[in-house]
Amino acid sequence: MTTPGSSVRARHDTRRTRPSRPAGAPAPAGRRRTGSRPSWPLLLTACAAAALAVLPLGYLGVRALERGPAFAWDVVADERTGLLLLRSLGLAVVVVAVCLLLGVSLAWLTVRTALPGARAWSVLVTLPLAVPSYVAAFAWLSAAPWLAGFTGAALAMTLVSFPYVYLPVAAALRGIDPAQEEVSRSLGHGPLRTFLRVTLPQLRPAAAGGGLLVTLYVLSDFGAVSLMRYDTFTRGIYTSYRASFDRTPAAALSAVLVVMTVALVATEARTRGRAGHARTGTGTARPAVPVALGRLRLPALAWCATVVVAAVGFPLAVLGYWLAAGSSAAWEPALLTDTALTTLGVAAAGAALTTLLALPVGVIAARHRGRTAHLLEQAAYAGHALPGITVALALVFFAVRYARPLYQELPLLVCAYAVLFLPVAVAATRAAVLQAPPVLEDVARSLGRSPLKVLREVTLPLAAPGVAAGAALTFVVCMKELPATLLLRPTGMDTLATRLWTETGAGSFAAAAPYAAALILLAAVPSYLLGRHRT
Repeated sequence: MTTPGSSVRARHDTRRTRPSRPAGAPAPAGRRRTGSRPSWPLLLTACAAAALAVLPLGYLGVRALERGPAFAWDVVADERTGLLLLRSLGLAVVVVAVCLLLGVSLAWLTVRTALPGARAWSVLVTLPLAVPSYVAAFAWLSAAPWLAGFTGAALAMTLVSFPYVYLPVAAALRGIDPAQEEVSRSLGHGPLRTFLRVTLPQLRPAAAGGGLLVTLYVLSDFGAVSLMRYDTFTRGIYTSYRASFDRTPAAALSAVLVVMTVALVATEARTRGRAGHARTGTGTARPAVPVALGRLRLPALAWCATVVVAAVGFPLAVLGYWLAAGSSAAWEPALLTDTALTTLGVAAAGAALTTLLALPVGVIAARHRGRTAHLLEQAAYAGHALPGITVALALVFFAVRYARPLYQELPLLVCAYAVLFLPVAVAATRAAVLQAPPVLEDVARSLGRSPLKVLREVTLPLAAPGVAAGAALTFVVCMKELPATLLLRPTGMDTLATRLWTETGAGSFAAAAPYAAALILLAAVPSYLLGRHRT
């Protein structure tokens, strides 16, 4: 016989001992696994990548505090440092704002509208990735010297970096299920309100990630701001290194850039929101019906043509002028061929190492939440905002003291590329893994697959196109890298970027033009494939 009290206790015990979901069973569809921990092999390799990325921070700590905290603080608190901070942030804000406008508008036109030749335009707007910032700055400065300063630096940086926003936003637009937009329009909302209320929030993570890469690219750029004679942190650090054997002031300025990077990465992480981005409903998402442009057809074509001509056509025209103006003595086919082959080999090695290091970090950032995942992702971004010269000197410092055989050898230069461009590959890997439904990984685990087998057999095949796109993008930026290559290249080795800089510094614009043209043409191939892959 049961009493009321025993009945209550029985019901309580039933609730408390209700069977939970078996370990390893698939999680409900759409639920992101946030409580699980990454496997130890994945975590250890991610920690190794993060350790390489933060290596320059150890150098900065040693150098910045070499003469005591008080001296370092005096450098940071100096009025000139504050001015450099405002100028750098002002340039970054303007460039990112315009890049967001260009990237989002071009992505919407080429993906969601009936734009004539949309597939061709989607490839053309990725080609500015092949134009180094210092080549763009040289082209505009030679044609319009009055652009020197903030205006010229902002123009050159914007025209070469807006594809960092366009590519992820275009990919996100292709992955969005149009059903939500159709529901919005069926409720009486117009196209503009539907875009602002439904489409744009879903594009926020992609746009924020692209905007972060643009910001870090602007803060770490050296070539464009130097040619345009606009003082930013990178130019101030370079001047400080060249002016004295005392590395403390330059290290203190670089430390400020690191703090700015951490703050920017944390801000970008907040803008992502907590929603997953993989579609988990049944069936296949229908392709969106292209929006008819109507009267906006010609303005849309003019907009796309203006951007492509300004970003790619104009620099090529200027280089064509210098090639025609130069004498045949300026051409050295054998040296040009040898330099081009060296550039391809070094960039390929840098892209391969960077992609391998980015895989575990990107997977952990996409599939796991928590302090460890957050710290690993932030560490990967540490070196990206540092000027190439700071990263190069940090690696020289490390090699001379702890790895002498690597000094002035190719592996040290390849490691510098990995430190500088790890965020490019991490962002691409994280975005690709996010679009792979996590429920498939849970099903594989329920069938007895180990975490490493799930990663190899499920996650990586699904994310392979995005990872390959990130590798192609990393290859392009490695080809264009200048400051670290100048300092770390083995004796007697030249890349197209270093030869271009040497000839330009000597005022031999006609002699520099063949190297600039070759650099753009070689970088245009992966940029073209990248744009073609996204169509």
